[in-house]
Amino acid sequence: MAQTEEVFIAQHSFSDFGLTPALLANVLKHGYTTPTPIQDQAIPLLMEGKDVVGVANTGTGKTAAFLLPLINKIVDHRDQGVLILAPTRELALQIFEELRAFAYGLRLGITLCIGGAT
Repeated sequence: MAQTEEVFIAQHSFSDFGLTPALLANVLKHGYTTPTPIQDQAIPLLMEGKDVVGVANTGTGKTAAFLLPLINKIVDHRDQGVLILAPTRELALQIFEELRAFAYGLRLGITLCIGGAT
């Protein structure tokens, strides 16, 4: 018996999330057109300042799901900052690269610090 896959239909578009125009432009330039399930469900809650624990497979957009609300908050409140900790160098670099792409032209100071690197 063949299994049928559930088709996800996003309830939001990226323009629904209330991102600043420059950040939204970077999201679209980065090739994002429709939110993935984790993004569609997590971003609205994060934009409201709620805590979220998200579980999803690799490649589903988890990094963007948490970065976009953080970037938006920093752009709106320049007196605030963010420290992101990652358990591996590879993940830290992945987050840094995504952050750099989404924050392009937003005049944010971004630094990658990796312990134990020579």
